[in-house]
Amino acid sequence: MHAPTILIVEDDVNLLETLRYNFRNEQYNVLTASDGLKAVEAARKNRPDLIILDLMLPEMSGLDVCQSIRR
Repeated sequence: MHAPTILIVEDDVNLLETLRYNFRNEQYNVLTASDGLKAVEAARKNRPDLIILDLMLPEMSGLDVCQSIRR
């Protein structure tokens, strides 16, 4: 059985690194993106099991990211 993959989308570097550290310690595969465009690309390429998505992002809002991924 493979470990679930989480995509964390957050532009605050300290928060992003804290989340990455904690989820990795719990044996999750962790992907990260720091803006909306990178988030859409990572989600489409990697098909994560869960996405933790900040709403206020550079390049593209979190809501726009969510709508784009769902299409």
